[in-house]
Amino acid sequence: MELAKITKRGQITIPAEIRKRLGVKDGDKVIFLEENGRIIMENAAMISLKNAQDAFAGEAERLGLKTEQDM
Repeated sequence: MELAKITKRGQITIPAEIRKRLGVKDGDKVIFLEENGRIIMENAAMISLKNAQDAFAGEAERLGLKTEQDM
């Protein structure tokens, strides 16, 4: 378990171990999601990548692309 203190301006420092586990570094963005009454912090870039992958899921099959050469 990690602990962080909130400043008067509502800011926190994300502990180094948590940053490492999220794969975030200086300048990266995080996103806060609510699931089942809990707040979850995720790496925003990874969420965007997953959303893009989901959006393109099945497109190659729909277009009849079976190999890299077909592309």
